[in-house]
Amino acid sequence: MIGSIWQSTTSDRAWFVSIPKVATAMIVLPVFLQAPWVRIHPFSATLFTAVLIAAGITLNRSENQHSTDLGSLLVGFSGSWFAGCVFWGWLRAHPILHLPVEAFALPIALAGLGNRWHLASAFYLSSLLGTAFTDLMIAITGVMRFWPTVVTASPNTAPQLLHKAGLHLLHPLQLIALAAAIAIILWIARELSKLEIAPRCSTDTLSMSASVLTTTLWVDGLFLLFALLQPSLSGLIE
Repeated sequence: MIGSIWQSTTSDRAWFVSIPKVATAMIVLPVFLQAPWVRIHPFSATLFTAVLIAAGITLNRSENQHSTDLGSLLVGFSGSWFAGCVFWGWLRAHPILHLPVEAFALPIALAGLGNRWHLASAFYLSSLLGTAFTDLMIAITGVMRFWPTVVTASPNTAPQLLHKAGLHLLHPLQLIALAAAIAIILWIARELSKLEIAPRCSTDTLSMSASVLTTTLWVDGLFLLFALLQPSLSGLIE
């Protein structure tokens, strides 16, 4: 996915998966790969961060611009991957620590917006913003009180507890809050396509940031659907 480029036989144009689409895949990937991996063996999942960084730096040194961009994007993804492994591997029973752990590379990412790593920084910051919105809504809607119990419960009781937490979001006030959050995220994503957040940032970077935010929204919606219909598939519990 990351290093593939297809050359057309009838033209010199390179056909490839766009940066926003790759970023979208990287937001979805943790749900299906990282979550179960961290549950089984958090240490090896965390060590995999080094592989992501090495692959990203190698691709970033390529003479091909698309490979360079993919490498930068992979480095940004490695920051989110590492934070996710640390939190879900050892700190998941403490939701108050989720956002601080996810934000560990915030100063580096802000500094990177003005140099060749702007794509990595934009991915990490967009992902962090999506996480902040999610955690804020979890707190506002009262779901955070279910969090420690759900993630520490036995495999026999965790699905029922997660289902109960999902049902809590179906009350009118919670639904209004969720609708407001969705509207804000979609507005931010739309406005990103009109802004230049740093002199070196390209249209692809802005489109990618918007894709990350909207995909985070879809992933959260998918998680709620699983919590209501099939909690064991949510990735949060055993």
